[in-house]
Amino acid sequence: MVLASDAEVRDGSLIGDPTEGALVVLAAKGGVDAEETRGEYPRIAEVPFDAAYKLMATFHRMRDDGGRGVVRCFDHAVTAESVGRRLGIEGRAITGAEFTAMDDADAQRQIDGIGVIARVAPEDKVHLVDVLQKRGDVVAMTGDGVNDAPALKKADIGVALGITGTEVSKEAAVMILTDDNFATIVSAVEQGRAIYENLLRYIRYQTGTLFGFILTFIGADIFNILGGAPFLPLQTLWINFTAGVFQAIGLGFGRPSPGLMEKPPRAAEEPILPRRRLAQLAVMGLIMAVGTVAVIRWAPGSDGSVVARTMGVSTFALFNLFFSLETADERRSIFGSLILENATLLKTTGLTVLAIVAATELRLLQAILSTTSLSLSQWGICLGVAFSIVVAAEGWKVVLRRRAEE
Repeated sequence: MVLASDAEVRDGSLIGDPTEGALVVLAAKGGVDAEETRGEYPRIAEVPFDAAYKLMATFHRMRDDGGRGVVRCFDHAVTAESVGRRLGIEGRAITGAEFTAMDDADAQRQIDGIGVIARVAPEDKVHLVDVLQKRGDVVAMTGDGVNDAPALKKADIGVALGITGTEVSKEAAVMILTDDNFATIVSAVEQGRAIYENLLRYIRYQTGTLFGFILTFIGADIFNILGGAPFLPLQTLWINFTAGVFQAIGLGFGRPSPGLMEKPPRAAEEPILPRRRLAQLAVMGLIMAVGTVAVIRWAPGSDGSVVARTMGVSTFALFNLFFSLETADERRSIFGSLILENATLLKTTGLTVLAIVAATELRLLQAILSTTSLSLSQWGICLGVAFSIVVAAEGWKVVLRRRAEE
């Protein structure tokens, strides 16, 4: 610190820059005399402070144990490496100049062993982002200065500092830390993962239900059940805007799965619904369709009777209800604690049940939806058939748990 400053303290008075003077005083408290140290290690060159690079450097003639003259550069790689280790950042520290000297192939090979790059120029940051992106990483870059803007723009997620950051860096970023606290990034990642997980639940639920609707109408048309129209238009809308909407809202407010932050980041090219998942959802939709068509086919007066169509609507709505509860947690049972912890899903489930019952029991809705009241035995058939999707989904979860254990 003494070598990297020009300040002096004479008779208790500071001569020079206050910051450099503080370094000299600190060195003196540590038993280092500024004048003697500077005489022992004379300065041979210096790099003045540059606002763009945010550093100044001094070069000194040093002497090692063998008495040979060597030139070393002090005031950032060593410091950065020490800070990195304290933060738990693994890997060696290099300078921006060393990083610039690497070609793309060298950088790709060595990047995993590098934990800190000190004294970097703006183009070094862009180069680093490019190297990481080329190997498939999702890159987040933080910055506060004008010279950070190119890297913030190029990164997948540019994070600017809201308090000390420049307007240019904030414009280039996609996320701004209003408290300048890097720990907030961890909270943001956790919230983002939770939102993404809930979005996946919603997509899986809606996709499975869509398969169910399509296959139900196809089945009814193939077997000429109720003239190929198992549901009337208003009945279809009723299912979508009650069971569909209510349960989708409940899934959107689900709590994140345990250990969400311990999971490795997903690959950028990973599809939202891989083929295996689509096949599973198609099977669930097929179960909905077969169950619903079967109930309509063997219901009393299935030759166009209101009872048959009412039982079909109720069965399909119950299929939707049970399937949404299974979708809430793809690995744990429907009776798991995660569902019970989702107060919103429990409330929307109650609304869905009321909507299903009201569609068949309230005279106003009977007139609008062309439905009729069902007996206890008919409700029992609808419930029993719809519950078959729970059995299928639970079996799927058992398979997933076994694969995870293996």
